[in-house]
Amino acid sequence: MRAFREAVEAGDLEAVEALLAEDVVFTSPAVFKPYTGKPITAAILRGVTRVFEDFRYVREIGDADGPDHALVFAARVGDRELTGCDFLHVNDAGLIDELMVMVRPLSGLQALAEAMGAQFGQIAKEAEARAV
Repeated sequence: MRAFREAVEAGDLEAVEALLAEDVVFTSPAVFKPYTGKPITAAILRGVTRVFEDFRYVREIGDADGPDHALVFAARVGDRELTGCDFLHVNDAGLIDELMVMVRPLSGLQALAEAMGAQFGQIAKEAEARAV
């Protein structure tokens, strides 16, 4: 989804959040149970921007007019390089209702999981504040 990619690349987290459906389901590469809802998903995405360094999208896969999109990215967490993919599904209203992230290699995923774990207190507070 071009609008999501452009908002992420511009660091415009308000625009990213505006593209999320209220009932969006976020599936983490490190946690088994998905997170449901716009407030927690937006807070997680804000947390990721605090953790990733040198983030960049390197490829888009999918039909620009279809509901499913894949955005391949590269980034660094500390001294670990990683590659990942954001899999997006867009609902009939044009909003993202599914966002699943995959990351490799395992050492990169482990670094990401550790860094995000350290962020989770702040993420939970942000989500709670936006849910009100």
